[in-house]
Amino acid sequence: MDKKALIPALGLAVLSGCSDKLPEKPNIIYLMFDDLGYGDLGCYGQELIETPNIDSLASRGVVFTDMYTNCPLSAPSRCSIVTGLHTGHSQIRHNDERVARDFEGMPDWYFDRMRADSTYEGQYALLAGTETVGTMMQKAGYKTAMIGKWGLGGPGSDGDPLKMGFDYFYGFNCQLLAHSYYPDYLWENDKRVLTRNEYMPVNRRLDPGADPYDIRSYDKFNQKDYSCDLMYDKLEAFVENNASEPFFLMWTTTVPHSTVQAPEEEVMYYVNKLHEEKTPITDGGWYYPVLYPHSAYAAMVTHIDTQVGKLVEKLKELGIYDKTLIIVTSDNGPACNSNSPMEYFKSGGPFKCTKGWGKSSLHEGGVRMPFIVALGDRLKGKAPKDTGFARTDGRVSSYVGQFVDLMPTFAELAGVDAPQNDGISFVPTLLGKKQKEHEYLYWEFPGGKGWLAVRYGSWKGIVKNVKSGSTKMALYDLAVDPQEQNNIASDHPEVVAKMWGFIKESHGEVPNHNPRFEMDITYPEK
Repeated sequence: MDKKALIPALGLAVLSGCSDKLPEKPNIIYLMFDDLGYGDLGCYGQELIETPNIDSLASRGVVFTDMYTNCPLSAPSRCSIVTGLHTGHSQIRHNDERVARDFEGMPDWYFDRMRADSTYEGQYALLAGTETVGTMMQKAGYKTAMIGKWGLGGPGSDGDPLKMGFDYFYGFNCQLLAHSYYPDYLWENDKRVLTRNEYMPVNRRLDPGADPYDIRSYDKFNQKDYSCDLMYDKLEAFVENNASEPFFLMWTTTVPHSTVQAPEEEVMYYVNKLHEEKTPITDGGWYYPVLYPHSAYAAMVTHIDTQVGKLVEKLKELGIYDKTLIIVTSDNGPACNSNSPMEYFKSGGPFKCTKGWGKSSLHEGGVRMPFIVALGDRLKGKAPKDTGFARTDGRVSSYVGQFVDLMPTFAELAGVDAPQNDGISFVPTLLGKKQKEHEYLYWEFPGGKGWLAVRYGSWKGIVKNVKSGSTKMALYDLAVDPQEQNNIASDHPEVVAKMWGFIKESHGEVPNHNPRFEMDITYPEK
């Protein structure tokens, strides 16, 4: 059967008003939120959370409707971004803490041990000598920085960010410690830097006898130094110090990952806007108690949006606005826990996003990401809206891509050869030119009971319970069923067979042989 007959027509948006030339070696700022949903930004349809500065970038740039993360969880998503390899080839395919993998609850000894000895801190490390987007950009003559959350190798390990191509690092090395926005220390390069906050493990609860409806009962969790502000100050200083030479900056904010925390006056703004009643969460599991979870979540996103506005003004002041490419996206879909009000905000946008359909799943709500690219005003222009999945007066692209595309894109912008990767440069899309496309996208995720997924044209195939030997694939046509509600696999056996072929050619051995990342796949009998 003709392969083209299996692929429903997608059609790229016709782009207009853009330059056919980009600046040589543009600065690159990659802002990645943590657990932000497809529908959490105004330009993607959010109606309650205010993101005027990011929406402004969208109006001057390109909004992608079909860009995907490579994994629905933090560390493996970041691994694919920095190595350019999808999860059938990448080193890290699941979260794996450096010391304690499977422990009950959040015992004090775990945090106490990390605090006393940094060798207990961090996640499973990238292998020594791994070629990354950081090393690539260094070879291209860029100054490189990672500011925010790392999660790919603890301090001093082979995967330490300073060994992975970043000239400067500031933030959380360990993603477990990033669950608090008021930490008692952060890492700056290879040294711990103390803040003015007290040590407060995230398993802490309200004081005995404290009134859960009194906002002052929560004061001990909201301390002096808000980590987002500490990071922004370092970020702006890096930009100022390197304004005369090309720089590559990964701003990997922890917002809006739980615990939800923001400065009180910003939370109260949303309390008044949303008319949120006091809804105390006193036992947040891995997270602190919170009085206004909806308002705190919204305030966090708006806080970063405000910093985006400040950064744009700084770029203009430095005279480098028109030669700085800014990308805004998220590492994976929204979480489902007591702190994350993803259903209230409709964080999944047009995609189903309840428990089991967002973060940690390979459904659209877990892997389809907001993705905005702006380069000063150079990409500004209007184009027909080819889908209803984005709302902006700027350009909209339906290019179907994955985060593995970042490495070859950055390489083309920087004028350097990329290491071996699974991506395709989307620079032609930015220029409004003919874009090479992926034949298919592939995911594997050993979390839970094991997942596989393939996108092929507008077809989406998902296999669950892979670890139990399941070969049952559900098939959806995203063009008419973006919520993945109608399994039509029995009507299209030829598409299902084609997807199993893609799975077989994509699944590879885990380079570090970590059993937590490995997943045996059973293939259907012909």
